[in-house]
Amino acid sequence: MAQRAPSVRPAFRLPIAGIEPLSTVDWPDELCAVVFTQGCGWHCRYCHNPHLIPFKPNSTIRWEQVRQWLDRRKGLLDGVVFSGGEPTHHAGLAEAMKQVVELGFRVGLHTGGPQPKVLEPLLPLLDWVGFDVKAPFDRYAKITGKDQGMNALLSLRRIREYGVAHEVRTTWHPALLTPGDLRRIAETLAELQVEEWVIQRFRPNGCEDPEIRAIPPGDPPIEQLDSFGIPITLRN
Repeated sequence: MAQRAPSVRPAFRLPIAGIEPLSTVDWPDELCAVVFTQGCGWHCRYCHNPHLIPFKPNSTIRWEQVRQWLDRRKGLLDGVVFSGGEPTHHAGLAEAMKQVVELGFRVGLHTGGPQPKVLEPLLPLLDWVGFDVKAPFDRYAKITGKDQGMNALLSLRRIREYGVAHEVRTTWHPALLTPGDLRRIAETLAELQVEEWVIQRFRPNGCEDPEIRAIPPGDPPIEQLDSFGIPITLRN
């Protein structure tokens, strides 16, 4: 009887911009590696990774190299986080996640949710999502340059409905978000029954917007949000 040839998985493309081999901050309570993908459709004014915004398909790091490296990290890492850029722009993300699961790691994702139709089939592969809420969902263009807040809202709804563990966070800068903006975000998150909201202070590292860098960010007025009943964590 002729031997059956071993199955070969189809090649796929995932433009990888870099790898953080060990992180204790990108996934709460997990030791993880972070895979950064290249390319993002949004141009957030406070972005601290602007070099990841352009879509550069010809990455110098191949996924096969990453997979082989992860194979040697079994027992040393809890999981792998896909970050960016915006990972959900890439069709190869699902296959990469499947291979991470097969290696025995947990899978995390950082996303702003611009493509809910792409995000939805990824949810069964995910153990955790770090979800960035940029602004009130009808005011996304002010922060991102794109009027895609309803896409982001639908993505967050899908995450909540599926039940995957997640963290909802918003970056605060007084030149970009007013106290009224925060109250509107809080109102929506309360309607979605979000259990915790992380508000991050703006960090100037990497930001290319001189106006934003020149204004001291200060502290968000979180005391004005108590009435919504969402526990809030303030993070540097």
